[in-house]
Amino acid sequence: MKRYATREDLGLTRAEFRRLAVLDTPEKIQNFLTYEVHQNFEIGGETVLSVREVLKQRRAHCIEGAMVAACALWINGEPPLLFDLEAERDVDHVVTIFKRHGCWGAISKTNSPVLRWRDPIYRSLRELAVSYVHEYCNKRGQKTLRRYSVPFDLRRVDPKIWVTNGKHCWDLANMLLDIRHYPLMSRRQEKSLRLRDKTEKIANGILQYPRPVVKKS
Repeated sequence: MKRYATREDLGLTRAEFRRLAVLDTPEKIQNFLTYEVHQNFEIGGETVLSVREVLKQRRAHCIEGAMVAACALWINGEPPLLFDLEAERDVDHVVTIFKRHGCWGAISKTNSPVLRWRDPIYRSLRELAVSYVHEYCNKRGQKTLRRYSVPFDLRRVDPKIWVTNGKHCWDLANMLLDIRHYPLMSRRQEKSLRLRDKTEKIANGILQYPRPVVKKS
């Protein structure tokens, strides 16, 4: 598999390629997703926007931001690896993972501050996944994260499926669901998880972008 992705490999325009090429560190990629890409609230229906569509629309949710981050990493000579966090009674979360000095970190697009970036200090992928457990909860205050995946290398997937797809990248999303996942805890441990308290619930409700008010017709 190629270490560096060229513009021709990805099928991007010169402007699209340049925009991602300057994001040459995980920190720059995270700043781009945090400050220059709006939250995708999927008004009008669920989406899995490609890299091209995110750059065009400047909106994304987790898997869409993860694909952009992975593409930028690959352009700059790092493996484009997605990492799926699987929940129960809740939605899954997808991040892009990278390594520094033998330890894992993560780039993340989310409207909530608690499931974002992780510094590269985790010695294993399980350690990285565990770092999301306490904050990963649903509206009832239940901690819902249960499983984590093996790294998913996007170099194995045709860029037409996830980089330049003009529609939705459902095929890529389904591939993520089908890869191997590992449990984070036993059933006994699940039963012992404490509900988030009132203050934690308030903190969990902090959002970078307010939810738009949808007018009823």
